[in-house]
Amino acid sequence: MISVLLVDDEALVRAGLRLILETADDLSVVGDAEDGRAAIEAVTRHRPDVVLMDVRMPHLDGVAATAALRAEPHPPAVIVLTTFNTDDDVFRALAAGATGFLLKDTPPTELLRAVRLAAAGDAMLSPSVTRQVITRFTGDDGSRRREALAKLDTLTGREREVLVQIGQGAANADIAARLHMSEATVKSHVTHLFEKLAATNRVQLAIAAFRAGLVD
Repeated sequence: MISVLLVDDEALVRAGLRLILETADDLSVVGDAEDGRAAIEAVTRHRPDVVLMDVRMPHLDGVAATAALRAEPHPPAVIVLTTFNTDDDVFRALAAGATGFLLKDTPPTELLRAVRLAAAGDAMLSPSVTRQVITRFTGDDGSRRREALAKLDTLTGREREVLVQIGQGAANADIAARLHMSEATVKSHVTHLFEKLAATNRVQLAIAAFRAGLVD
């Protein structure tokens, strides 16, 4: 059973998220919180696998709360939820260690999938948000492209193939099916990519793939 904590300053939003999550037999909402400070206390109390975290809240916003949680020895995966698909929200959340970033109008089935992926150590982001991040950080800078290509020289052929798939937005299970390997092997390759490319999340890997010209 995957345990989930809900964090949002609006009670109606928390109630709606709870209704969606409780339709799944493998997910359990263990608690909720109305701001970042309360979220940190609730995580200490409930030890959830995944936290659904609003960005803009009083007292302590979702980005600061995410950073505090990710600094813990055994942190939960944090999926940031917001109605604002602005660059600053995306970059701040990812820099703070968010596993995923979804807009609040994400369809329920995709929300459930995101929670399951996060609990499994994978990630999912709204495609429109991912495109904003990649567009902002790739551009036509030749020096960035050369730097990205130099980093890719350290990768094996299989690691390059996995990187391309990540750049296309594929989750680990999708990559395993497309490249005819086990999901455990994919996870191993992803771990190596994080190490070799000095990345902390999958969006950074996707950016590396775009900068190197591996993905259009």
